[in-house]
Amino acid sequence: MDVADLGLPVDVPSTALFTDQYELTMLQAALKAGTAERRSVFEVFTRRLPEGRRYGVVAGTGRVLDAVENFRFDAGVLGFLRERKIVDEATLEWLASYRFSGDVWGYPEGEVYFPGSPVMRVEGSFAECVLLETVILSILNHDSAIAAAASRMSSAAGGRPLIEMGARRTHELAAVAASRAAYVGGFATTSDLAAGFRYGIPTVGTSAHAFTLLHDTERDAFRAQVESLGRGTTLLVDTYDVTEAVRAAVEVAGPELGAVRIDSGDLLLVAHRVRQQLDELGATDTKIVVTSDLDEYAIASLAAAPVDAYGVGTQLVTGSGHPTCSMVYKLVARAESADPKAPLVPVAKKSSGGKTSIGGRKWAARRPDTDGVAEAEVVGTGQVPAELADHQLQVELVKGGEVVAREPLDVVRDRHAAARAGLPLSATQLSRGEPVLATEYVQGRSGS
Repeated sequence: MDVADLGLPVDVPSTALFTDQYELTMLQAALKAGTAERRSVFEVFTRRLPEGRRYGVVAGTGRVLDAVENFRFDAGVLGFLRERKIVDEATLEWLASYRFSGDVWGYPEGEVYFPGSPVMRVEGSFAECVLLETVILSILNHDSAIAAAASRMSSAAGGRPLIEMGARRTHELAAVAASRAAYVGGFATTSDLAAGFRYGIPTVGTSAHAFTLLHDTERDAFRAQVESLGRGTTLLVDTYDVTEAVRAAVEVAGPELGAVRIDSGDLLLVAHRVRQQLDELGATDTKIVVTSDLDEYAIASLAAAPVDAYGVGTQLVTGSGHPTCSMVYKLVARAESADPKAPLVPVAKKSSGGKTSIGGRKWAARRPDTDGVAEAEVVGTGQVPAELADHQLQVELVKGGEVVAREPLDVVRDRHAAARAGLPLSATQLSRGEPVLATEYVQGRSGS
């Protein structure tokens, strides 16, 4: 059974109100003007990566597909819109039968992206596409930010497992999405049971300082935990004195003790001391887990330490300083009339201050060098050059309103690992720098 099909109380019956009011007022005006049914193409992209980042990570696509399917205006939603007089009766009547019937193409989830990459393309009538803007951006901006931070952390960890434990540092619903995005980015487990239930992510967890403080002595707490959870459990050893705690932990659990967790202090120094002490006590297979406000830089600084796993919370669920990807959803082409056969014409906003965009329905490809390593992100309109035909990035996600590209989360996770491995080695450097791939534009006809 796919646990994702079970749903959760955190799911909502409809995503239709996860939107901004002006999406509906634009719809009303377009319906009155007779332009609502014009065939239109919207694209999601970002003009720049967060400062210093070398690549972005596409995450949240699966959640977008769910949101599009659940974008329905039921009686309760329509009643709210009518009571607030958000739109008129004619628009409410149109909304009552809303079902997205268009097409969605995009970078497959887990893929990397760069400035200008058309990570998602939504095609259909203006009316049905414009309504999806806010919810699509809400999901992609959040999840891609978390996944990018997770990717940098997993790269810095060098193969050591990472535990997502940020649920208490963000909104309860965002925590579930953050766990999913972190798993895409390379994290191995989560402490959030809702994420485990909803998405099948492996869950872990043992005890906090409160459990130790509950008992009369630290040894009593360790004994209670081992008797309940077994010798393979992880004991938290920094409530009082770390050296004394490690000694007591091994005496209680024996050399079969699974792991000790360190949550404070100079982690580099303490980890070396704990490893030496564990080995001297015969607990050579006992692992060391470190937590305490880690980010990718702190993880990298512990590369030479005898650390076996990292637990990350606050910095992960806030995107390690960049909680959004600044993705936008822009109309890039539209038909000259409501006639389904009317050709598309490219459109684009002209603005100062770096907010310009390029019109036309776009394709994207990643050109490899002679060694098979990516050397450029190529974005264009019109026909795809023959030499790039086998390197295109966009895949069909929704066809005629039907989702056609759902996939297991482990597939997405593996895809990201492969995509990151296909970039130049400098992509994983934590020092500030420019995007590791330049975006090249190939101008042509927008197509119809």
